[in-house]
Amino acid sequence: MTTTTAGIIFILSLAVALVAVYKPFGDYMYRVVSGTRHSGAERGLYRVMGVNPAAEQSWAVYARSLLAFSAVSILFLYAFMRLQNHLWLSLGFDPVMTHGAWNTAVSFVTNTNWQWYSGESTMGHLVQMAGLAVQNFVSAAVGIAVAVALVRGFARSRTGELGNFWVDLTRITLRVLLPIAVLGALVLMVGGVVQNLSGGTDVTTLTGGSQHLTGGPVASQEVIKELGTNGGGFYNTNSAHPFENPTTWTNWLEIFLIFLIPFSLPRVFGRMVGQNRQGYAIAAVMATLALASIALTNVFELAHAGTVPQTIGAAMEGKDVRFDVSNSATFAAATTLTSTGAVNSFHDSFTSLGGMMTMFNMMLGEVAPGGTGSGLYGLLILAVITVFVAGLMVGRTPEYLGKKIGSREIKLASLYFLVTPALVLAGTAAAFATGNNSTALNVGPHGLSEVLYAFTSAANNNGSAFAGITVNTQWWNTALGLGMLLGRFLPIVFVLALAGSLARQKPTPASEGTLPTHRPLFVGMVVGVTVILVALTFLPALALGPLAEGL
Repeated sequence: MTTTTAGIIFILSLAVALVAVYKPFGDYMYRVVSGTRHSGAERGLYRVMGVNPAAEQSWAVYARSLLAFSAVSILFLYAFMRLQNHLWLSLGFDPVMTHGAWNTAVSFVTNTNWQWYSGESTMGHLVQMAGLAVQNFVSAAVGIAVAVALVRGFARSRTGELGNFWVDLTRITLRVLLPIAVLGALVLMVGGVVQNLSGGTDVTTLTGGSQHLTGGPVASQEVIKELGTNGGGFYNTNSAHPFENPTTWTNWLEIFLIFLIPFSLPRVFGRMVGQNRQGYAIAAVMATLALASIALTNVFELAHAGTVPQTIGAAMEGKDVRFDVSNSATFAAATTLTSTGAVNSFHDSFTSLGGMMTMFNMMLGEVAPGGTGSGLYGLLILAVITVFVAGLMVGRTPEYLGKKIGSREIKLASLYFLVTPALVLAGTAAAFATGNNSTALNVGPHGLSEVLYAFTSAANNNGSAFAGITVNTQWWNTALGLGMLLGRFLPIVFVLALAGSLARQKPTPASEGTLPTHRPLFVGMVVGVTVILVALTFLPALALGPLAEGL
C-alpha cells in the first residue's frame, strides 16, 4: 500500500467515525446544556460557589462572571508556578520566572496552551496536574458555554437572559469533558501511553549526560489536551513523543478526539433553534473547509517541493517515521483547523506551502471545526456576516433564524472578526520594528513565517509552534501573552453582547425574500465569505512569507 493510499484511508475512516457520532453525541450535549435537573455533585458545587442554579443571567452578567472566573484562574495559576518550589511533588524545580509564569498562566486559561518551556524539565507534577490540567478542562468548558449562550440568543425572543455561566461551566465539565477524558485515557493506556507518577526513565546512557526524563500522568493529560483542543503537552516533543502517541492508531484516536466536540456542536445548535437542518448546514461548512485544508496540506507535503526533499524523494525532515508524511500532514491540519496546538511533527520543517496551510488554517479563525465552542460561535459570526452581505445584494434588511441583523449586530460581528487580524499583524510588525525577530532561526521569507506563525498561533489561541524561533524572552512572553489574552476575551465579550442583542428581539417571520440558510447555496456563500475575508486580510503577509519562499 502506498503512502498516499494509506493517507486517504486514514482520512476517510476519520470522516466516517465523525459522521457516526455526530447525532448521538450532539444529542447528548444538547441534553446536558438544556436540562434542568442537577446531580448531587453539581448541587454541592453550586452551594460552595454560592450560585443559585435557577437564576439566569443577562449577557453583561454572564460576561462578568466569565471574566471574573478567568481572572482568578490566571492569578491562581501564576502563584502556583511562582511558588512551585515550596509545593509537594515539585521534583526540585525552581520557581518559574515572572514573565514565563505570566505567559503560561494566560496561555492555559485562554485555552491556548502555548508553551515556551519543556514541560518535563520546568513544571512539577502538582503544577501540571492541579494547575495546568485543570485549566485544560475549564477553559474548554468556557468556550462551549459561550457558544451555547450565543445559540440561546438565536433561540430565545423578548428576553435578556442567556442562561447561567456557573451552571453551564459545571455541567459541561462534569458531564461532557470529564467522562470522555477518563474513557479516552483508558484507551490510550491500552495503546501504550504511560500513566504514572514514577521518577521516570534515566537516559544518561543514551545522551552521555545527566538528563532525566520525569514520569507523569501522561495518558490523562494527553486526552484532556486533545478533547479540550489544547496543545499543552507533558513533553516538549508533544504528540511526537512515544509516551504520548505511541502508534498509528493512537495518532488516529487523538485526531478523532480533536474533532469530536467541535464537529458535534452544530447538532446542539440545530436542536436548540428547533431546526436540525440549520445544524447540518453549519456542519457542512466546517466539513468543506476541513476536507479542503487536509487535502491541500497532504498534497503540498506529498509533492515534497524543494531541493532536498526532491533529492531524497520525501519531505521527512521534522516528521516521525511512525506516522510518515501523510498522517503527519493530516495531524498538522487537524491541530491548526482547531484551537488544539498539539503537534506530532515540526511545522517549521514542512514545505513552504505545507507550512503556509498550517498558518492559513488558523487565519480562517479556526472555524473548521475550530476549538471547543469557539469554532461554533466563530462560524455563526461568519454566518451573520454572510447574511448581511446577501441582504446588501438584494436591498433588504438581512435576517438569520428569524432575527434581524441590524447596525448593532453587524458592528459586533465585525469587531469580532477584526480583533484577531489586528493582533496578529500588529504583533508581527512590532517584533520586526523592535528587532525581536532576531530570535528567529532563519532570515528572509522563512524568518518572517516563523514570527508570523507565533502571533497567529497566540492571537487565535491555538498554541502550536512553528519552531525555529526562541520565544523565552521577556519581550516575547509579554507580547504573546497579551495576544492570547486579548485574542480570547475581546471576541468572547463581542459574542455575548451579540447574543444579548439577538435574545431581546422579537422573531421575524420568514417571507419570500428571506435567504434560506439551510441549503447548499448558503453553505457555499459562508465558505466563500470565510475564505475571501481571510485572503483579503492576510494575503500580503503570506505573500512576503511562505508564498515568496515557495516561489
